[in-house]
Amino acid sequence: MNRPDVAIVGGGLLGRCLAWRASLSGARVVLYDSASSRGINSSAWVAAGMIAPTTEAIDADAQIASMGNNSLRLWPQWLSELPIPVFYRDAGTLLLWNREDAGEAARAQSMLAARQAQSCVQSLESSQIARVEPELGTRFSQALYVPGEAQIDNRDLLKAVGLALDEAAIECHWETTLEEGNLPDSGIIVDCRGMGAKGDFRNLRGVRGEIVRLHAPEVELNHMLRLLHPRYPVYIVPRADGKLVVGATAIESEDRSPASVRGVLELLTSAYSILPALAEARILEFNTQVRPALPNNLPAIQFDREQKILRINGLYRHGFLLTPTIVEEVLGLLSGRASGRWPCLDVNCSAAVFGPWNHSREMQTCLSS
Repeated sequence: MNRPDVAIVGGGLLGRCLAWRASLSGARVVLYDSASSRGINSSAWVAAGMIAPTTEAIDADAQIASMGNNSLRLWPQWLSELPIPVFYRDAGTLLLWNREDAGEAARAQSMLAARQAQSCVQSLESSQIARVEPELGTRFSQALYVPGEAQIDNRDLLKAVGLALDEAAIECHWETTLEEGNLPDSGIIVDCRGMGAKGDFRNLRGVRGEIVRLHAPEVELNHMLRLLHPRYPVYIVPRADGKLVVGATAIESEDRSPASVRGVLELLTSAYSILPALAEARILEFNTQVRPALPNNLPAIQFDREQKILRINGLYRHGFLLTPTIVEEVLGLLSGRASGRWPCLDVNCSAAVFGPWNHSREMQTCLSS
């Protein structure tokens, strides 16, 4: 293979999607990852795959919601271009709360109003909830319905993009650890290692996520469910074939050990409070992972001018929500068409890395630091 235009280090969700889309745009790409092509060690393996920009606007920066809405538009297009089907559903989210947590619901509505995201949210009474999601019955007196929010089967997606890389004959070096000082020779290196880049990305911290995967074929859910609760904001995401993904948002810890008894009990008790029918569900697995976050919980792109390394990090718990938008922005940056629409990315670059891909040009211009 001739000298690649782009060498991507890190083959999790962001890295493999960037490799796939860069190749489609005409770039010569090489990908390196220390794990296997399945992506088992990536944050995306332990994820619910939610693309819920309005719901995330309750606690996240407004720019996260804006970027997420852009990703919500891009995902169906991306999925249509993959070599195998990937489970995708855009039936929306139901936000639920118990009567004693009405203050959390009021806070959520206040934040949505402040983010100007309330116009698409529908308030439901008990009878309406039962019609929209029969499994809930009349257990909840009120709910908020956010139509159009979506979810992707995370593991289906990792597999499908891996196959797309194979079909595109992209040179992939799985189970390959690059030693310091032995970086690949390419026009530019893009670092997508997440927590693996902690030594190189200032102020990066880990945020632990825990999920349980259940098999409950008798429970037929149509929507993603989220419980508004001050301590246990659990979510339940229905998958194909009677499977469910249950998780909570974030734990400030870099502990990668298995889930604790207390953690599992709290998670399942919260899920059971939403759906008592889960008592008969079968537990398929518990899993944990640590996700990379920056102090402001926003993603960032940084450029190391000396080493010609573009570093992307800090996707926090928003990997599936943000990846298409970040990939689109990075490809625009590399080819001189960056939109500049997302100030939170803090791209410290003032010129293109490359002109349009033509397989013969070296780096056109240096970036300012």
